[in-house]
Amino acid sequence: MSDVFLALKHWAITGPAGDFWLWTIGLLIAALVGFFICLNSLHRKRIIEDTPTSKIRSAAQGYVELNGYGQLMEGQPIVAPLTGTICTWYKYNVDEHRQSGKNSKWVTIRSGTSEELFLINDDTGQCIIDPEGAHVTSVNKDVWHGAEANPLGGPLTANKKRSFLSGLGRHRRYRYTEERLHTDESLYAIGLYKTVGGAGAKFDINEDVRELIREWKTDSETLKKKFDADNNGEIDLQEWQKVRQAAYDHVVEKHGEQKTLPPVNIMNKTNDSRRPFILSAIEENDLINRLHIYSVLSLSVFILCGSLTTLLMSFRLAA
Repeated sequence: MSDVFLALKHWAITGPAGDFWLWTIGLLIAALVGFFICLNSLHRKRIIEDTPTSKIRSAAQGYVELNGYGQLMEGQPIVAPLTGTICTWYKYNVDEHRQSGKNSKWVTIRSGTSEELFLINDDTGQCIIDPEGAHVTSVNKDVWHGAEANPLGGPLTANKKRSFLSGLGRHRRYRYTEERLHTDESLYAIGLYKTVGGAGAKFDINEDVRELIREWKTDSETLKKKFDADNNGEIDLQEWQKVRQAAYDHVVEKHGEQKTLPPVNIMNKTNDSRRPFILSAIEENDLINRLHIYSVLSLSVFILCGSLTTLLMSFRLAA
């Protein structure tokens, strides 16, 4: 151990300045990344532990935690693009292996994340999940290789073709990665829960009227044709009053229709970094344990890399 310490000290003092600063800055960046991952993991862990689990039927409006299982909504199924698997959510990457001289690297040429709506069900009801902006933890992940930018099947198909293509030396040119949440799979969700429609629904009439008028203004020709009574090419103050009244009447009618519909529960992102939107196929306790491990490992990286950075700097500056 002392030999390693002495070798490190010698290199810090006598090593080329370019190499020294490259390694020092790299260690410093690694320490900072470890620190922020640790904070983020601890924050998510505390949020999950402190938020009680609610049942869908009795959940309050606001930031809510649910436990259930994922299901598709009626209509077209959600299909993962690389494997063709029917699922509730997916994320995929297609990477190409590129080589220039002695250097080679994987470059992402195509990627995507599902933002289609699906359901979480428990024994009391169902809630629509809008996964846009969610931090998703899945248990279904496939990584395989092939010779085409667009794989013709999943890992099993690729393995059958590999023996034929291996003689051509091109069967590992592309790398495919796909993560999924499956139907009828256990699902943990925490995010902004709200109920839309139903007799008890509440609306902001003034905001909805302003939004509708903004929408009408995008089609100025239609707006003039409908409300420019004197055909002078402009909508004057008196005509604007008619625009506002028409928008108000339309919004009130729409709100009345929505109140006659059955209530719909929706969960989506909160737009508040202190309250993350999390979806996980891992059960709550296992997710808490995983976040605890992440925090310990990232804290270890922070301490190790930070200590090495400080040590190297002290050796260099003291020389």
